[in-house]
Amino acid sequence: MIYWVLKKIFLGPVLKVLFRPWTKGLDNIPLDGPAVLASNHLSFSDSIFMPLMVPRPVVFLAKSDYFTGRGLKGRLTAAFFKLTNQLPMDRSGGSASANSLQTGVEVLNGGGLLGIYPEGTRSPDGRLYRGKVGVAKLILTANVPVIPVAMIGTDKVQPIGRRIPNIRRLGVIFGEPMDFSRYQGLHDDRFVQRSVTDEIMYELMRLSGQEYVDSYAGTVKDRIAAEKAAKSAGVKAGVGKPAAAKTEEVAKGAVPAKKAGDAVRIDPSTTVAPGTVTVIGAKVEPKVPFLRAEDDLQDPFHGGSVSGGGVAVKDGGEPGNGTVREPGPDAAGTEATDVEAAGEPTKAMGTKATGAKAAGSATPPDKAQP
Repeated sequence: MIYWVLKKIFLGPVLKVLFRPWTKGLDNIPLDGPAVLASNHLSFSDSIFMPLMVPRPVVFLAKSDYFTGRGLKGRLTAAFFKLTNQLPMDRSGGSASANSLQTGVEVLNGGGLLGIYPEGTRSPDGRLYRGKVGVAKLILTANVPVIPVAMIGTDKVQPIGRRIPNIRRLGVIFGEPMDFSRYQGLHDDRFVQRSVTDEIMYELMRLSGQEYVDSYAGTVKDRIAAEKAAKSAGVKAGVGKPAAAKTEEVAKGAVPAKKAGDAVRIDPSTTVAPGTVTVIGAKVEPKVPFLRAEDDLQDPFHGGSVSGGGVAVKDGGEPGNGTVREPGPDAAGTEATDVEAAGEPTKAMGTKATGAKAAGSATPPDKAQP
């Protein structure tokens, strides 16, 4: 009684004026007798607009969470679903789900219309997801025809998470009845259940024009929720903060600003010149420091300082002494920047070798410093 009052007098006329829903294939619904209305699920409002457009009363299997809410909001939601001919559906699996399906079978055995969403939950992104085989088991057990129903635009009217709907037009398409009586007696066959479910989902895809995804919508929702939780945890821990927040922290001095030179630091003494041949297990000689022209050296043997443009120094360059040399021109008149002492070449990183050699020879007198 209350269902008809809401549908024909109070709620129904107002919704039709505001949203101007259009329908197609309404004559595919039988005037009497049982049938299953299998619909895609885009929005919370699907359970309102689809029964509103059907002349006969429709009983929906809705998730049990709508009937167990706490507080004023929970009690009002449960009352609304009960008054609009909706029954709780336990989706946890096992015997609980089987009992819920049996409730649907009883509605069909009584000659009523039963509405159900094969996807099991609302689509998270507007695409059509893989159907669950429970709808096929229910259909094969009751041996009733299936009317595929495509809801059009309800995800724009009331997206997930939005409480107040947008005022815009929507549509409902009712497809031709589907007969699965050829599978009678095979309601427990899992392969038959999957075949029937996939056939229904294909028809829903054809009617709605949605992209089909061969994954369960519930699985995709869980993954999205996990990613959001991980991102939220990262932001709280200081990881993955927005660029604006990081810039603000740098401006306040909470986080030191990074310079371009801080990106990579290379110690020249640990690098090897390009093309250098290395021998595994060979002893690595320490790098010879390269002195600039403005550097002053103290001669340990003669006293005073020695200055030169680019002097390479190697302790123990010759056996038994510490020789200080400054470069001089070679035979070609070029500057020598490398010194080979005792037959061992020692090269300064980044300079050009010109072959100044002192293989076991003493420093020329004209090169010695007083």
